[in-house]
Amino acid sequence: MKFLKFSLGEDMYGIDIDNVNEITKMSEITRVPNSSPEVEGVMDLRGNTTSIVNPKKLFDIESNGNENRIIILDSKDTGWIVDEVYNVLDIDTENIDKAVTKKDSGVQGIIKKNGEFIVLVEPYI
Repeated sequence: MKFLKFSLGEDMYGIDIDNVNEITKMSEITRVPNSSPEVEGVMDLRGNTTSIVNPKKLFDIESNGNENRIIILDSKDTGWIVDEVYNVLDIDTENIDKAVTKKDSGVQGIIKKNGEFIVLVEPYI
């Protein structure tokens, strides 16, 4: 499988590249009153209204103020705010450690690659 590697806070994460439509720079987000806590708001992406989610809130990660990229998911109507996007990793599914995951946690598993741990996550709201 291929995963897009990105950072949230101090840690590295990966999302299946099949779930990614594009990566864009942070732009103006319009807040939506009474939305879920993880929804930062919406933005205009080439004429389409796109909901912007902060996965740090989904995964209970402290914000460091470094959020500067948005990963637009394949559905094109949702994007994730991340600190930085790095590269695409080719990962053998046999190397994914699923022992540390809880059902419905959004975490697919963890891999160790080049001396660092990467948490593989599924996009959801």
